[in-house]
Amino acid sequence: MKSMDKKVSAKNRVVIKLSGSIFKQNTEAQTIHKYAKMLSTLTYKVQPVVITGGGSMARYFINIARNLGSNESNLDIMGIEVSRLNARLLIAALGRQAYSQVPKNLEEVATATDSGKIVVVGGLHPGQSTNATSALIAETVEASRFVNATDVNGIYDSDPNTNRAAKLLKQITVRECMEILRTESSMAGTYDLMDIVALKVIERSKIPTIVIRSDVENIKMAVGNTRSIGTEILVVKK
Repeated sequence: MKSMDKKVSAKNRVVIKLSGSIFKQNTEAQTIHKYAKMLSTLTYKVQPVVITGGGSMARYFINIARNLGSNESNLDIMGIEVSRLNARLLIAALGRQAYSQVPKNLEEVATATDSGKIVVVGGLHPGQSTNATSALIAETVEASRFVNATDVNGIYDSDPNTNRAAKLLKQITVRECMEILRTESSMAGTYDLMDIVALKVIERSKIPTIVIRSDVENIKMAVGNTRSIGTEILVVKK
């Protein structure tokens, strides 16, 4: 039994932030099962620690509450609750391979990760994007890699939604990324790709990070580092 525990704890931990678009209103159970199956295959080499976004469902409730006069702090809490519901959906699909509870702070994340099982987390703190949360979790569990699975192919030199000539960047430094993303909104429900807090955590802890489009095959390749996809955020090793 001790040798098995040692084997589990020796695995590299990889933090994977899943786009909330996976959990949209018309999502079928089959889609979530597909991601659960992919995560299960990764456990032979790594221990996945997964952060689920709130997605369109979170934005739906946030927009209603905003129109009802709720303040940004309460809207953030609402988004966190939705992301935790999404986490529970993924835990249900993973069954016994997953840690059964959704951690609510970094201390609980660390405890859950010590179980050796797949850990699934939603948001943690108001005012903090799931990208920043993911970076802090990667720092806490000493992850060997942070995979940010988003709705786009990676980081562009400008917004691809408004500029058809936007260029996908294969590599970018943290500082260059900060310059591109400096104009991001901080309103609840509007976080995309990366934000300044996430980038500062990545920079200080030298966490190897890649931004990719959310797809099971893309995630497997990003975790295994088998093919160049998405955008690699370069960090300077000590």
